[in-house]
Amino acid sequence: MNFFPRPKSRLRRLAFLFFVIGLPARAGAHLVTSGLGPVYDGMEHMLLSPDQWIMVAGLGLLAGLNGAAAGRAALFSFPCAWFAGGGTGHLIHLPLPLLIPGVALLVVGGLVAADLKAGRKIVVAVAVVLGFLQGYLNGVPPGAVDGAPLALLGASVVAFVILALGAGLAVNVEGWRRIVVRVAGSWMAAIGILLLGWTIRKS
Repeated sequence: MNFFPRPKSRLRRLAFLFFVIGLPARAGAHLVTSGLGPVYDGMEHMLLSPDQWIMVAGLGLLAGLNGAAAGRAALFSFPCAWFAGGGTGHLIHLPLPLLIPGVALLVVGGLVAADLKAGRKIVVAVAVVLGFLQGYLNGVPPGAVDGAPLALLGASVVAFVILALGAGLAVNVEGWRRIVVRVAGSWMAAIGILLLGWTIRKS
């Protein structure tokens, strides 16, 4: 009696196993679905979108370079503007230029690299405009994803945390540490240029 399957039988089982593993699962068209609910879907979508979280980190560095007061103001104004923009996009969803993420990265990275002493009001204005536009681009058409407002809330929370980390890193830095922050800003601007070129080529 042979207790071991024959080679052909083993190959069939392996082929069947790979076939089952390779079956496509349900895919979401806009948000990444984690299976943990809309809040976590929004958080995961934010963390898996480098063009967004790099821009938020850069905005945090810009706010920190302009002092603690500018950092605190941007810390609360940006997530609120993000959520408001996302809500507007969810309700209206008029198309905006796809170049906005690249331009946002270029502007924020350029301001950090230039070490611009903008002051609290200008930093808040930049945070509100960019937050609203980026949030608007994340707005979901009605009926596309259940719990879209909660997903936007999750993304806003992650934006708050990333911006806080960036601002905390850059506040009151002097000497060579300030140069390191400015170099990071120049890299962000370079990423923005690459993203702009890729978007133009794709469209």
